[in-house]
Amino acid sequence: MAPPDDGFPLASRVTRPPGRPSTAPEASMQTTHVLVLVLYLLLMVGIGAWFSRSKEVSTGDDFVFAGRNLPRPVMIGTLLATWVGSGTIIGGASFAYSYGPLASIFFLAGTPVGIAVLYGLASRIRQGAAYTVPELLERRYGVSVRMIAAVITVLAYTGITAYQFTGGGQIISVITPLSPEQGAVVVALLVTFLAVGGGLKSVAWSDFLSALIIVACLLAALPLVLGTDLGGVGEYWRDLPDDYRTLSGGLGALQLLGYFLPLFLLILADQNMYQRLGAARDGAEARRSTGGFFLSSFLVTVPVALLGSAAFVLMPGIEPDSAVLSLAGEGYLPVLMGGLLLAGALAFIITTGSSFLLSGAGNVVYDVTRRLLGVQMDDRRRLLVHRLAVLGIGAVAYVLGRFFPTVLELQMYSYTVYGVALAPPVLAIFLWRRASKWGALTAMLLSTVVTIVWEQLGQPYGVNSVLVSLPVSLVTLVAVSLVLPDSGVPRTEMAADAETADPKD
Repeated sequence: MAPPDDGFPLASRVTRPPGRPSTAPEASMQTTHVLVLVLYLLLMVGIGAWFSRSKEVSTGDDFVFAGRNLPRPVMIGTLLATWVGSGTIIGGASFAYSYGPLASIFFLAGTPVGIAVLYGLASRIRQGAAYTVPELLERRYGVSVRMIAAVITVLAYTGITAYQFTGGGQIISVITPLSPEQGAVVVALLVTFLAVGGGLKSVAWSDFLSALIIVACLLAALPLVLGTDLGGVGEYWRDLPDDYRTLSGGLGALQLLGYFLPLFLLILADQNMYQRLGAARDGAEARRSTGGFFLSSFLVTVPVALLGSAAFVLMPGIEPDSAVLSLAGEGYLPVLMGGLLLAGALAFIITTGSSFLLSGAGNVVYDVTRRLLGVQMDDRRRLLVHRLAVLGIGAVAYVLGRFFPTVLELQMYSYTVYGVALAPPVLAIFLWRRASKWGALTAMLLSTVVTIVWEQLGQPYGVNSVLVSLPVSLVTLVAVSLVLPDSGVPRTEMAADAETADPKD
């Protein structure tokens, strides 16, 4: 998620001329990059085709939970790659380019802090093993809360998927003669193919491979960019403008908090995280995988912060969104490594898109088709409906990104909407027994309205909407729950059976 414009200059803070890229011939560099990209795309297609075989995916549980037999390295890789997409490779790098490496701590810290919270809840999340987050909410609050949450989730995940199409198209346009719009078509097709074929199995294994590629490239790029292109860490640090060397990056405390909270809240209630932890063999394995996710997240966020700010020193006039990508595309890295870095960045975006597409389709299957409409489905029919839902959401996401950019901007509010609306009620399932149906329902609706209205007003006084809507959500949840408590003792065990579960499923 790229940081919004807050009036601070983005590319005019230093006057140092751009660094001198490597002397690799441009035509040769582009040919190598295209070759690496094509090979990567073919590999992703091969993974999708392999796990699309009927013996790999024969039931709805295989499609959603990958048979609950993923090896731990794959579990860690899929957690990492699912979360680290264009929001980090493009948005995080843009923030570092705009405000410096130290301020990036606040933007990127939402990931490890959120993972630390999930680590404490991982065993209980695995115990519940729900198909969707709205299903978890129904177990505690009832069907009305589930339906509202399902609508919010589908809208948010469709918008996030569309953003991955757009970001992936930008990367392809850097590597090939294709335009960003044409590149978005390629990404949309591959994302949909991975999700519709093998479900979580194909997505998880492609996630694992993508994580290996991007982590290796980011770590290898650090000494080359900071050491070779900039003359060492000391020279890099001295060439940064004064405010880039401060912890705030020139931003106020409220602005920094406004950047931290959306990602933090999103990961706490992210359906992708819950589904992957539900795919672990048991609670202990879910916890260990979350620990690995926590450690591996620094292997991405720290290099992105350093490389993004280094790109500002080398190329002070570029678009902030392209900070890390331009290091590869403009020849600051060896040709092969640059191609791998671009392919790895595209890999993360594709796998993130596949995950959100697959997860959003799960809401259509389990929350809408099965729960709301009451359609009875055996495994074969449920698998078919899930795949059709993937195709439908993929098509809508592409239309949003291609033909209705202003609608897509509205969809981007869903980062905050999803976090402030769903995170407090979801966490209350684990942490506060007195949270009630009416408290959760009122908090979800009111925080959603406040977020959209605040964004439409243009963030008055420069205050990020999350700083307004999160207090509204928390206060409403607590106050209404105390005034209108549920009858009886609320259930807090995640393994509790939902009274309304479909007995034939």
